[in-house]
Amino acid sequence: MNDGIGGAGAAEQRLSIDAGGRTEFGAGLVTAIPEFVAQAGDQRALVVTDAGLLAVGIVDRVTAALTRAGMEHLVHADIGANPSTDEVDRGAEVARSFGRAAVVAVGGGSPLDAAKAISLLAGNPGATAAGIGGEADPAAGWPLIAVPTTSGTGAETNGFGVIEDACARRKVYIGHSSVRPRVAVLDPELTIGLPAHVTAATGIDALVHGVESLASRGANVVSAAYAARAVTVLGHWLPAVHRDGRDLEARAQVMLGAHLAGRALTISGLGLVHGIGHALTAHTGTPHGVALAAVLDRVLEFNAPAAAAAFEETARALRVAPSDVDWTGAALAAVREIGGTLGVARPLRALGATADLLPRIAESAVADPVTGNNPRAVTVADVLAILRSVF
Repeated sequence: MNDGIGGAGAAEQRLSIDAGGRTEFGAGLVTAIPEFVAQAGDQRALVVTDAGLLAVGIVDRVTAALTRAGMEHLVHADIGANPSTDEVDRGAEVARSFGRAAVVAVGGGSPLDAAKAISLLAGNPGATAAGIGGEADPAAGWPLIAVPTTSGTGAETNGFGVIEDACARRKVYIGHSSVRPRVAVLDPELTIGLPAHVTAATGIDALVHGVESLASRGANVVSAAYAARAVTVLGHWLPAVHRDGRDLEARAQVMLGAHLAGRALTISGLGLVHGIGHALTAHTGTPHGVALAAVLDRVLEFNAPAAAAAFEETARALRVAPSDVDWTGAALAAVREIGGTLGVARPLRALGATADLLPRIAESAVADPVTGNNPRAVTVADVLAILRSVF
């Protein structure tokens, strides 16, 4: 295996890596959120979350800390499982009415992604979610603190949100460097009590981030280092946390692994698993991790001829060795075993897809920007064949 990227040695490359915001990790760290808000230059906070987290009391832990610090705050919980441009526009109006504040995003990928878009729109009066993507140089958004409550999306590592355009039935990307989280607050205690099926779906998302980052056309030595370590950690600890969701050590390790995978994807980009996953979610409403799991195995098989070096790295990261020289086979078998343990994969018909919908899903997947990073060139016919194989 060539230790370089894409066949080039390190001496032939030029790298520019912006590591981004600060990461704070530790059990119970949620109590320090007021300090991070103040460090961002604000004494007021807009908490963006969803109704589920509000109902189970996780948001109360954040607001209690803000109250103890005497920090004025408002909770906005109008965020769905697949946040839409309409939801983002409503959130931006709430933010503008509340007035200048730091945005504290609490939740999984959906609230974190929505909060980035809300923060950007709040800093651009009159802008809408549908129009902000066309702005050549939007004004800076409000400062953002990210508090993930799941381990998978890596949304706390970057400044873009994946938002659903319900009219066009596609995912759009809304973001700007100014809304990359100033601080990512990784408190594994916030993931205790997460249902096993959610742990599995978000965990498979994180694992796919690592595997796709290793194979992405945008990979380099830095993203590969993040991704390989993420795959090692997740490969070991995901089955453990799925067995016992109250194991704080397992929760902590998976949270760190997911964060490293997020760092990797922010540098490298992803690939076809996510391209199809985004399209499936947009057309059927399937939760993101479940959508990825449905096609993961087939996409890896499709990519194998163009990703031998990346799959060898994957196998080595998962600490598996082939009985012969078939590193690709070893990697695929190891990923299948983890996926089987988590039990997330479902046939597309069980996810609400119909046979006549598959061509539209395939077209959306090929048009998704992440698909351009796939190690093997992709056509609509290729994706349609993959979809039909798991229908």
